[in-house]
Amino acid sequence: MTKKVVIASENPVKINAVIEGFENIFPEENFEYEWVSAASLVSDQPMSNNETLSWAQNRAMNAAESFISAEYWVWIEWWIEKQGDEMVSFAWVVILRRNSRMIWKSKTGTLFLPRKIRDLIDSGKELGHAADEVFWLSHSKHKTGTTWFLTGDVITRSKYYSDAVVLALVPFRNLEIY
Repeated sequence: MTKKVVIASENPVKINAVIEGFENIFPEENFEYEWVSAASLVSDQPMSNNETLSWAQNRAMNAAESFISAEYWVWIEWWIEKQGDEMVSFAWVVILRRNSRMIWKSKTGTLFLPRKIRDLIDSGKELGHAADEVFWLSHSKHKTGTTWFLTGDVITRSKYYSDAVVLALVPFRNLEIY
């Protein structure tokens, strides 16, 4: 039986990460994927852990309300937060499953942003636009992203997200102990 997964994003990097995560942790299952734009009800650039988690949960729940025939609903959201003079970023992954009362989630690893990017964010730019300006890229948040550039392609943006998708799916793979 094929299970439907709704990805509450039209970003190709996030879509690929979700597909990779599901297929890695559930290799014996068949999935059909659909991606949609879903309202978040928070700001365009979340600036705190709580705001970003709220954004991710809102988008996943909005997708669940709009696409009730799915088995899973997924959202990934990157965020930034000031920590003293520094700025840290990472992403939340939120997954809902039909007939489950739980919202499962995971975080990616953290990345401390370079001063040039922090300065641009402080001036009002979103992270993706700031990274594009610093690295002379175009639409990097829909492609390679800041992590890929800063690590010299050691960590791709898709891999960065897909590992967190796997971690968020752990409870669904181990229902008997969760």
